[in-house]
Amino acid sequence: MLGSTHGTLTTDFRARVVACGEEPYAIVHSMAAAAAEGDLDVSGRPLHAPVPDLDRFFRPESVAVIGASDTEGRPNTGITRQLIGWAERVGARLHPVHPSRKSVFGRACSPSVADLPEQVDLAVLLVGDPLPVIEELAQAKVKFAVAFASGFAETGEEGAAAQARLAAAVERSGLRLLGPNTNLNAFEEFRDDLDGPAIALISQSGHQGRPVYTLQELGVRLSHWAPTGNEADLETADFISYFSQRPEVGAIACYVEGLKDGRSFLLAADRAARAGVPVVAVKVGRTEAGARTAASHTGKLTGADQVVDAAMRQFGVIRVDGLDELQDTAALLARARKPLADGVVVYSISGGTGAHFSDLATGAGLRLPALSEEKQRELHEWIPGYLSVANPVDNGGHPVGDWRGRKIIDAILADPAVGVLICPITGPFPPMSDKLAQDLVDAAKTTDKLVCVVWGSPVGTEDAYRTTLLGSSRVATFRTFGNCITAVKAYLDHHRFVASYRSPFDEAPRTPSPSFRKAQALMRPGQQLSEHAAKQLLRAYGIRVPREQLVTSAAAAVRAAGQVGYPVVMKASGARLAHKTELGLVKVGLTSASQVRDTYRELTDIARYEGVELDGILVCQMVERGVEMMVGVTQDALFGPTVTVGLGGVLVEVLHDAAVRVPPFGEDQARSMLGELRGRALLEGVRGGPPVDVDALVEVVLRVQRMALELGDDLAELDINPLMVLGRGQGAVALDALAVCR
Repeated sequence: MLGSTHGTLTTDFRARVVACGEEPYAIVHSMAAAAAEGDLDVSGRPLHAPVPDLDRFFRPESVAVIGASDTEGRPNTGITRQLIGWAERVGARLHPVHPSRKSVFGRACSPSVADLPEQVDLAVLLVGDPLPVIEELAQAKVKFAVAFASGFAETGEEGAAAQARLAAAVERSGLRLLGPNTNLNAFEEFRDDLDGPAIALISQSGHQGRPVYTLQELGVRLSHWAPTGNEADLETADFISYFSQRPEVGAIACYVEGLKDGRSFLLAADRAARAGVPVVAVKVGRTEAGARTAASHTGKLTGADQVVDAAMRQFGVIRVDGLDELQDTAALLARARKPLADGVVVYSISGGTGAHFSDLATGAGLRLPALSEEKQRELHEWIPGYLSVANPVDNGGHPVGDWRGRKIIDAILADPAVGVLICPITGPFPPMSDKLAQDLVDAAKTTDKLVCVVWGSPVGTEDAYRTTLLGSSRVATFRTFGNCITAVKAYLDHHRFVASYRSPFDEAPRTPSPSFRKAQALMRPGQQLSEHAAKQLLRAYGIRVPREQLVTSAAAAVRAAGQVGYPVVMKASGARLAHKTELGLVKVGLTSASQVRDTYRELTDIARYEGVELDGILVCQMVERGVEMMVGVTQDALFGPTVTVGLGGVLVEVLHDAAVRVPPFGEDQARSMLGELRGRALLEGVRGGPPVDVDALVEVVLRVQRMALELGDDLAELDINPLMVLGRGQGAVALDALAVCR
């Protein structure tokens, strides 16, 4: 198969696969499928995620257990016993396979897959080395296989080489493999007495998925569990694509240690976003220590965490940190109906509790609107007038013990500005908390709005909690303030995101622009371009640069200054010259021919002393009175080209105030990047300064994105710094640029 599809890959993409250490078999597989449909972007990458048909994996008609055993005390015996129980539950015929056994647990045992009485959908490999079995499975036309064996990429270079050989054999075979280094989680028993939308679980570590699986004991339905292990073939992205198309799945919960291929992950996230299915993920690798540990566990690239984080937000993946947050957020998103409004009201039996929770919620970005005067008057019919009911609503305690409690809840939920009612109950006090819990559950049955309760008791054995609250499928119950706020914000953000989502892949360029052809002629493989050459590259993509001339004599410098117009800036220009200012190779504010002549000599003398090779001296128009920004392109090991925007000059190095996106993206994401900057107020004007041309800045970001897409890996790095953004309506000018070609 590699031979038949290799021609569809661009040279650039093949180079990236090798350079990043990615597994070419997997990328070739997805690219071949996309190429067959003519669905590739301008850089030759697929624009849509294939959806693997995993129905026969999760519900096969026939299963072969290779290495089956019934000898007590052996690991394979326990696994075989569990698989027999699972096969019976899903209605599959199970066939033991072992070369030296006649029967296993009373079932006839075949010596090999070739001797089985029927073709099987799924083969479970209980063998130390699955590689020799793959060809046999291919000849028997087995659709899926699971390999539990460890000792592959998680162990180092030698194991990674063994995994690459296994993956190549799988690619040739045509079957799909889960593992190696996976476990029995896919064959767990799921409760069938729960209804409503379900959570589908993906975890690279089986134990880390256990808390989500346990949600069933709290009444939350689970439909699937995919323990992906080392992902030699089937990966997290495959299961996201598949689960997002399943009608019973309300949310996808993921524990991810490393992404196999960033592009595949984003295509899968895009498919989920199109379907409106939320994806909630714990992604290990926020710190250097976490990244090292994840790599040793699964042998994956974790990627620069800032890029991972931005890419997830860009495609609507909800990233959380703790497994408890994963549980609570996934459960809420799976079960809650679409919000009717984004206003949140906090209702409590204590003013202190309401104030505390409201403070945290507002700080996290939830909107707590003040209730109308009319609504407050209505609430004061049941709540003493000296208590505040604007939001948070403090009932003082006593009304919850009688008929007034339900009236208050119904009145709040009837407000059209309210989409979420949150009631924190910090500790059980049965005369109040039990009746309050029941009223909330009863009210939730009569409304399409979200009702949340925080049950703060550390015990969790109270009947009001175990029976009343957890017995309701309409009330979302949490144990901590933080998890409730995280989940509710994710819920509102997700539905806002889905309502306005337009897939950037639909608008990604398929063919090169005229700018690309101009830019190609300027590229110098393996070299850093001089500032002058880098600016020519920007010009090719319609990015404005100052008037300037490159000169090689003092006389030419004087003539150029007259044509450019005083005052001027003079800079040394050379292919290996990155930090001109530090070397004294930039002079600004020159106003006369004599200054220009003297500066030319000074700059060339410094360059000669420093051993810097120049291609000339730039005489540039001097541009002032704007906000300095930077826009750049870097290559990420997982996601390929990324675009960054931030404060310019030295501020980007000092403050690290920058936002990043993975192309393709549209204008809305470009503006969102600016909104993430801590220094964004500078763009609107501070201390009486005028606002700058944000539209022009956005246009530069989009043009740089186009450059990144079209030049692909040929452009190893681009740094426009500073990009001077002028007053509103006056545009933006790239004052300096650095470009490195690969």
